[in-house]
Amino acid sequence: MAIEIKEVTSEKDFKTFIDVQFDIYKHNKFWVPPIKKDEINALKSTYNPAFRFCDAKFWLAYKNGKCVGRIGAIVNKLYNEKLGEKIGRFSRTEFIDDKEVVDALFAVAEKWLKDKGMTEIQGPLGFTNLDHQGMLVEGFEHIPSAASEYHLPYYKEHLVRLGYDKKIDWIEFRLFFKGMPEKAKRGAEIVKQRSNVTVKSFTKSSELQPYAVQLFEILNEAFKDLHSVVELDKEMIDYYVKRYLMMLNPEFVKLVFDEEKNLIAFIIGLPSLSEALQKAKGSLFPFGWYHLNKALKHPKVIDLMLTGILPKYQAKGVTAVLFYELHDVMEKYGVTEMETTGIFEDNQKVIQNWKNYEHIQHKRKRCWTKNI
Repeated sequence: MAIEIKEVTSEKDFKTFIDVQFDIYKHNKFWVPPIKKDEINALKSTYNPAFRFCDAKFWLAYKNGKCVGRIGAIVNKLYNEKLGEKIGRFSRTEFIDDKEVVDALFAVAEKWLKDKGMTEIQGPLGFTNLDHQGMLVEGFEHIPSAASEYHLPYYKEHLVRLGYDKKIDWIEFRLFFKGMPEKAKRGAEIVKQRSNVTVKSFTKSSELQPYAVQLFEILNEAFKDLHSVVELDKEMIDYYVKRYLMMLNPEFVKLVFDEEKNLIAFIIGLPSLSEALQKAKGSLFPFGWYHLNKALKHPKVIDLMLTGILPKYQAKGVTAVLFYELHDVMEKYGVTEMETTGIFEDNQKVIQNWKNYEHIQHKRKRCWTKNI
């Protein structure tokens, strides 16, 4: 039977767009479901300020009357202006293992991007680098962090079949802590004394609020040359602050200041919410928030969400200070494992940070590319 492709236009369509992944991963013990309401709002221009500089469309695939896949296409105009390129993005693609379904989804996304004047398609990528990005190609037997992605092994096989090539990979690590390594502790103390930096800690989310914009300004500066990154303006910063700030356990956030009390670096750890989100099953109510709140207060694993250091301090050992301070809190809670989010495989500056700790590199996500 022919595959029907339907553009997402109605509230029912948006709901179906989110729900289809719950069907695809229904019996998968590794997939971490999102909060449905947040996901729907991210697709709407009335909620997501990224639509000021992005054009986007979303589609559903039906077979025998049942939704069996989805795809989005995005043109980030700021990113294309920055590079002087005509690159479109495919986004949030999910599908059953069916050649006809996959072909129909990618055909509609590629055509729309080509009609918009794009000559290349990359993905999966979102509106910004803080959105969904990357397709899992290794590590299917590991549960991802709440900020990462999970896909089934056949996804990559279909991308190769469709003529997509690797653009760049993110790799992810699991770190194991058995007490603070003496070398790491000593290095952090030396940096503190030599550079005259101070560290600020927090106990309440409200204490973080005054620094929220500064954190993203550092992120803009530190990440500006990375793949798929565009600078976040005040509206985007406000959007992400409102979306994520209250989800943090503030004790796992550390800020570093120079001798003139200027913020120069930060690290954000988050008690792993992956198992709690699995129990929440896509909704905060009636019981989802209970599971999330319990995970925030009684962590077993910490997810390393974001680290930002102003470029001129990146070679001065500030990273050692950030990890020492975060590890100190982990020991207080009895946490012995940390999950990183995606790190570009060629980012040796960051990867070298793990050399003082027992670790494994267990997951890999890919950004694919194809000329259209």
